[in-house]
Amino acid sequence: MPRKARVKSKTGIYHIMWRGAGGQDIFHDDEDRLKYLDTVLKYKQKVDISVYAWCLMSNHVHLLLREGNEDISITMKRMAVSFASYFNWKYRVRGHLFQDRFRSENVETAQYLKTVVRYIHQNPLKAGMVDQVDGWRWSSCRGYYGKTVYPLGLLDDELVLGMFSNEGKVKRERFKEFNEERNDDKFFDEPIFKRRLTDEEARSEIRKILGDVDIPQVKSLPREKRNDLLRKVKQINGVSQRQAARILGVSPSLVFKA
Repeated sequence: MPRKARVKSKTGIYHIMWRGAGGQDIFHDDEDRLKYLDTVLKYKQKVDISVYAWCLMSNHVHLLLREGNEDISITMKRMAVSFASYFNWKYRVRGHLFQDRFRSENVETAQYLKTVVRYIHQNPLKAGMVDQVDGWRWSSCRGYYGKTVYPLGLLDDELVLGMFSNEGKVKRERFKEFNEERNDDKFFDEPIFKRRLTDEEARSEIRKILGDVDIPQVKSLPREKRNDLLRKVKQINGVSQRQAARILGVSPSLVFKA
């Protein structure tokens, strides 16, 4: 059955969420996150998109973009191919990194635009990963608060800030108040992701999966049995694949490929 064509946004603005294939992590360290943001900046400059907000979680990305001089689907595909090439080279893996199709919502009103920005910024807070909304380095929140965010030139904040006031200091203060309001905002019907487990918590959850197999024994198991267990471990909410590899004493690529 052919896929249903996306409905074009009248404003050209889209809230985009793209998840790792099979729920896999797409960022394993800060280098990965920096590389992804550099990739977004590269295509911003190439096709003249506007970037109103972003948040990089472990296994998915939120972006708030205005379409540039090509269809947004083409731009997102080009970003994905570029970053996946880096990822597969770095971790020596093959296959798709992102789900086949990103999810998107059209942003047609000013109120909806403001609410989406707040939702994106509060993702890490609601997931229990930080104690305050600007505590997460890998979102655009700090840029809206007048602080420096990486990379320079990526964030276009004037459209949203201008909805709060025309005065520089006042608009940032009013935005901050709105951005930190408690709310039940939901988009894509997405559940809130749990915080990352500590290594001790992760070991406990991994032992439940392993049953009568001890953690040090995993790397010596027959390939089929080992991969079956690794696939189950990868489904534990709050445990990254790199963290699982470290605890199990196996290479990250072994976990990625299982």
